[in-house]
Amino acid sequence: MSLDETTPETGEGDPRRPRWVLYGILGLTGLLYAYAIWNAIAYMVPLVGLPVGATTWVALILSIVLPAVVYGAAIALTRRRRLGTVALVLVAGLGLVAVFWLDVVGYTLSGGH
Repeated sequence: MSLDETTPETGEGDPRRPRWVLYGILGLTGLLYAYAIWNAIAYMVPLVGLPVGATTWVALILSIVLPAVVYGAAIALTRRRRLGTVALVLVAGLGLVAVFWLDVVGYTLSGGH
């Protein structure tokens, strides 16, 4: 049984994982992941008319898609875990997204060589 489901005996949720705290964590980190997507789109738009290689476009598109995939995977992996574990996995995912973003920026600024 998951920790956020109600128990049939008492009809109450697990007191160790209040839903409002879980939704607060998901909402706050969701905004940070959305900012990563927004930033990737804003970085890609000025490059639309420039002669950019196919590999660069793949990296730019992955920098838009990756935050949503990591956020969804983090939620799926921590569906039945404690709040601390949920927060830790979501923050670790943000770190992964940030490292990938820095790689993309470094690659595009170096000319895609």
